[in-house]
Parts: sequence; C-alpha cells; structure tokens
Amino acid sequence: MLLLLHKFGNNIWLLHPERSRLSGGAKDLAGIATGLDRPVFVLTILTLIALSSACRLDMHVQPRQNPLSRSDFYADHRSARPPVEGTVARGHLQADNYFFTGKIGNTPGDAMPFPVTKEVLERGRERFDIYCAPCHSRLGDGNGFVPSRGFSRKPPSYHIPRLQKAPLGYFFDVMTNGFGIMSDYSSQISPEDRWKIVAYIRALQLSQNATTADVPPGQKIPSEPPKFTEPGTGATLPEPAPETKSEEKKEEKQ
Repeated sequence: MLLLLHKFGNNIWLLHPERSRLSGGAKDLAGIATGLDRPVFVLTILTLIALSSACRLDMHVQPRQNPLSRSDFYADHRSARPPVEGTVARGHLQADNYFFTGKIGNTPGDAMPFPVTKEVLERGRERFDIYCAPCHSRLGDGNGFVPSRGFSRKPPSYHIPRLQKAPLGYFFDVMTNGFGIMSDYSSQISPEDRWKIVAYIRALQLSQNATTADVPPGQKIPSEPPKFTEPGTGATLPEPAPETKSEEKKEEKQ
C-alpha cells in the first residue's frame, strides 16, 4: 500500500491516495493520520533505513578469504589449508595397491587381479579398439592409422620378444603413467578396464604367435574366412551369414 506524506501545520500526515480520491478530500483521513512531530518522524524513518541497509550489507560482504590469498591468522600465512594427514577422498581409498598400480613394490607384477573370462576379453577388445588401435593397430603390430599418416614415431609391436616377455603389470603401468611420447590414459580408462585391455593384449600376442599345438583339435589351420550376408559400410557392422547344415556336418566329421 502506498502512503503519501503531506504537511499540515507542524504535523506530518500519511494519506491513502485511494481513500482521499473517493471520499472527496482530507476530511475522512483523520483515522489514518499519524500526528507525529516532524523531527521524530524523520528520525524514525532514517533509523529504519540505516538498520535495513546495514543488515543487507553484512549479508553481502562477509568475512572470507580469496583462493590462495595471504592470511595472518596462520603461521605459514596461507589461507588455503592442507588436508589432514591421512585424508582420502571418497571413492579413492585404493586399498589394493596392485590393482591400482600393477606393481609389487617397485616391480611390475605378472598376474591378473581377477579371473579372465570371455566377457573380460570382449570388454578389453572393445576398449583396445577405441583407445589403443589408432596407434597400435587392431593386431597390435604398431601399424595403426596415426603412424600410417606420417606420425614421427611408430609405436613398437606387441609381438617383438621384449614385449612378449614383459609382465602384465608393465602394460598396466604404461597405460596409467604413459611412456615416452605416449601420454597416460588414467583419466580416460578406469583401472578395471585397463586390466581388461592388458588381458586382451596378451591374447593378441598369443594369437599372432600361436603354434599348431595351441590350436584346439578339429579346428582348421588357417581358419576359413567368415561369410557375411551384408559386408557392412563404414557406419554399420557386417552381418555374418548363418551356418548351413552341411557346414555343421563337416565340422562334426572333422
């Protein structure tokens, strides 16, 4: 409600504009006149304004420190305090040191921290094709897309004797911390997926250096190429053709 201030003699009057207009003047306004002396009224209004503005100012301007600013409260004059010794962020306890580093002490280990199943290898192949194959190729021979387009240093093949003998923890450590001009992938690939890629790299090494003794009985060497009903495009996967009964009988006889 808007009240208008009017002066009548030595008094200050608060007038309601709607009632003044409808009733025909100030005759009916006696009920809402304050009757306060002018100095007292002005002082009251100024006091209310000062109190309300001071309260709002305190809310906007509170005691604080800018990031990394100087503070005379602490002996080292740093406002940003280090975390308490032993503090661990939620979800970053990393109690299993081998799982998160691939090392036993300072030596790379040569064991998987969990059983290797078909699902583990399939997940490892998927992550390998996304993050590793552009440089290392899908065969792991170092002839990926990036080196074939003129990259200055070609990555080594996984099938050279040095990397065939490398422990599993070595590959995990390289993915975690990087090596040479290869940057680390710790932020892109979770520790669990890094281990699954390690398992798939070992499977790649076995597949490219297998002997006849490693082939299951009844399997042809080399295996017959797969048949597809649709070869696929760059945006779609090929559709494998279903096996016929004659092909199944041949496999049973072999």
